[in-house]
Amino acid sequence: MKFFIDTGNLTQIKEANDLGILDGVTTNPSLMAQVGVKGEEAIAAHYKAICELVEGDISAEVLSTDFATMVEEGKKLAAIHKNIVVKVPMIKDGIKAIKWFTDNGIRTNCTLVFSAGQAILAAKAGATYVSPFIGRIDDSSWDGMELIGQIRHIYDVQGFQTQILAASIRNALHIVKAAEAGADVCTCPLDSILGLLKHPLTDIGLAKFLEDAKKM
Repeated sequence: MKFFIDTGNLTQIKEANDLGILDGVTTNPSLMAQVGVKGEEAIAAHYKAICELVEGDISAEVLSTDFATMVEEGKKLAAIHKNIVVKVPMIKDGIKAIKWFTDNGIRTNCTLVFSAGQAILAAKAGATYVSPFIGRIDDSSWDGMELIGQIRHIYDVQGFQTQILAASIRNALHIVKAAEAGADVCTCPLDSILGLLKHPLTDIGLAKFLEDAKKM
């Protein structure tokens, strides 16, 4: 399973990348706003900076909802860097845009996916990635991990090549469960990635080793 970090914060991206396990980055308008990036030129420059930090796929989201404008935005985003993947919302015009991008050699990430049916449409249109929002599904009293497993089964049966990108990750356990359910990628906040490092027995064991080392 590949690890992406879900942020627009360059410091956090560098910290995750320095671990040596980072495969890519996902962003969205909300994450960009959180780090004060506004305006088309500033956003493009920020994406370029991210691409220069990380050798991997970088999801850059279109901001419009109609087919023609999404295509124009997507072309501009894809031109920023070879690692850019155009992030497109799961709506009717979004599926049309994904198909257009696929036919024209531009990779895509279909975002805001909440059902297996939506995941099928994204795969049929040729999306490179499909992003089920696990945490938000859990918030609505459904099981996000069950959806990951359902999509995994459908894609395997049908031979779809679209990668399942588990998104809206809330904690380290979500990452483990996504891996168990067969997600190809997990995109996470830095805290969730670092949470995988933690276990009380590791802390106790290390403290004991260090204490014994002083006696040597």
